[in-house]
Amino acid sequence: MKALSSHAEKYLSQKHIFLQIAVTSERKLTDLKKIPSINFLDCEDNGATTMRLGKKDLQQFQKLHKSLLFYANQRLKIHKGGATVDDLLSAGPKKILKLRKALYGQTELIDDFIKENPYGFNSEELEVISSWKDHVKGRFFLIRYLKKYAVFLDDQSPPKAYGVLALTNTFEEVLGPVLPIQLEAVLLPFKNQIVYDGFLISYNIVFGRGIREDLNEEYSEAKHRFGIITSLPWKGVEERSDAELLKFYMKNNKTIMRYSEEIEELISKDPTLIKDYNRHLGQIHARKIRKKLRGLGVNDAWFAVIDGITIASGESKEQVTDTLKVLLPEGKKELPYIFHYKKTKT
Repeated sequence: MKALSSHAEKYLSQKHIFLQIAVTSERKLTDLKKIPSINFLDCEDNGATTMRLGKKDLQQFQKLHKSLLFYANQRLKIHKGGATVDDLLSAGPKKILKLRKALYGQTELIDDFIKENPYGFNSEELEVISSWKDHVKGRFFLIRYLKKYAVFLDDQSPPKAYGVLALTNTFEEVLGPVLPIQLEAVLLPFKNQIVYDGFLISYNIVFGRGIREDLNEEYSEAKHRFGIITSLPWKGVEERSDAELLKFYMKNNKTIMRYSEEIEELISKDPTLIKDYNRHLGQIHARKIRKKLRGLGVNDAWFAVIDGITIASGESKEQVTDTLKVLLPEGKKELPYIFHYKKTKT
């Protein structure tokens, strides 16, 4: 991830890893074919509550996911004492995470489960389990708590942002209110939504201001390119045009510095974008120049700038344009950004 390229090693060397494993009495199951009553915290009967699944969906998700884990352990024998789901889930984080890693590393186990259907699930339930082959696993940054979901930003380039629902407890209840949080997770599709599988590895890292700003820029880029992804598999959308990407990269001086390589690449790919480049750059410089002119009490006038240098001014746009025709050689006449400064009335 570009945002962390110059900072990550220093911070990760200080990491302290702890596990937030959703294996509580709520998740225990003594009989795979019979789901006992489960206690929920203010869950609605229908639909998702703030950032988490609704009661009925949660109950179904837990039933299906526990069943698949149990089946995988029966096949792989990672926890040999796991005669029941209750035994399996009490095996401890190390074995559970080993089993989970094996399951998502061998998705043919999911195909075998579907074929055998050992617990007599209906077609809709089997379809849900089959969809988990389209999981997304890796390292993420929990970067926002929104009303509908929490936003997980991946560490890929270009970055993608996922809207993820929690299970029994919200992510804020589990991980606390201070963001961002670096974590490892497996994201699963569930009924046109994205959930996590109940297991989180969270890194106890305090991010400095610089990294927080970088992550916010990554988040902005992800939203601009792809929007927030709220279902899996992500089929992809047509990215913004090169002109739109250039506009995003040139939002301000900071983004211009951050995305200097991307800007150069876009212009090399399409030289006609040089006109847009100068316009965006001119808009940034014009904001600064207006502020200085206002401080000097300058009267209404028109100005032309190139790369932050004011090369012409006049009482009208026509005067400035005529001056540029004299000043600039052919091929350069379209480079200036012309703007109108209006004196603020007091």
